[in-house]
Amino acid sequence: MSRAAVLCGLGGSLPERIVSNEELAEQLDTSDRWIRTRTGIGQRHVVAPGQSTSDLAVAAGAQALASARATAGRADDGVDPVDPVDLVVLATSTPDRPCPATAPDVAHRLGLGHVPSFDVSAVCTGFVYALATAASMITAGIAGRALVIGADTFSTILDPADRTTRAIFGDGAGAVVLRAGDSGEPGALLGFDLGSDGSGADLITVRAGGSRQRSVPGPAAEGEEFFTMDGRPVFTRAVLDMSRSSQSLLERVGWSAAEVDKVVAHQANIRILNAVGEQLGLEEKQIVANLDRVGNTVAASIPLALRDAVAGGELQPGHRVLLTGFGGGLTWGSAALVWPELETGRPHR
Repeated sequence: MSRAAVLCGLGGSLPERIVSNEELAEQLDTSDRWIRTRTGIGQRHVVAPGQSTSDLAVAAGAQALASARATAGRADDGVDPVDPVDLVVLATSTPDRPCPATAPDVAHRLGLGHVPSFDVSAVCTGFVYALATAASMITAGIAGRALVIGADTFSTILDPADRTTRAIFGDGAGAVVLRAGDSGEPGALLGFDLGSDGSGADLITVRAGGSRQRSVPGPAAEGEEFFTMDGRPVFTRAVLDMSRSSQSLLERVGWSAAEVDKVVAHQANIRILNAVGEQLGLEEKQIVANLDRVGNTVAASIPLALRDAVAGGELQPGHRVLLTGFGGGLTWGSAALVWPELETGRPHR
């Protein structure tokens, strides 16, 4: 067996405030039926004034660390339950500030000391990219235990008058702990498939706030400070690229689609999830979905779906799990593992 990164802790956090479809319908030209039939979403969580991405990331990270300690304390595998985390990777496209990165502050607030900490920005594929980055550093011997967090507060960058984006996106954070282990262990990350296509950069974007806009004299054009998405081509590319990435990885790890117990895809839209399932020849029971309760939480999407699937008993130890995501950049990525036994505790809101 070779050295591998092994998933050993899981956590998540959602803001307390819930915004229902009915509440949005009171503010915008929309309805619960319009939103549900197009997205599958019934509600989403939204940060309170003054609450930031780092706040959610710290809460999710703390829960994942507690899960890892409890799991290691229960297991008779020689793993020290107090081994320190020596790496933090935070996937986010809504950092607390443009500069510096948010991850060092999260590590500091979690009491992790002077560990290397940095942000990864790949929008909705961010968690898979961060997972691959941390896993690579573990297999290379650079780190022994890593905290990987996906956290976003997209409500802070949405146009208040845009019924489409406000219906889709919610805020949240999800996290996992990885440790060095053997490739044959449950929880070992067996492989990744990653890709990007910068020709589609304008399909999912915030035009203002970066060096391109700031290098031009004068203020940004009206509305450019808000997130925008070109829905039709994004739908097509999301289905195509997640399906291709998933199939490529399945071939690499030697699994057929029928042998996969659970597919945890980025929770963008129920129609996208169903279309990816059709492309891969999956049955409905193989696809994990929690977007009806949380919406599209961007980089937090996959780890929050994992947390909810474990809490609901849908995801069990020994299950073969495929993770796949698609996001701005354009970016996409997939990962595979056999689900381990975890102590997760009570989910944090």
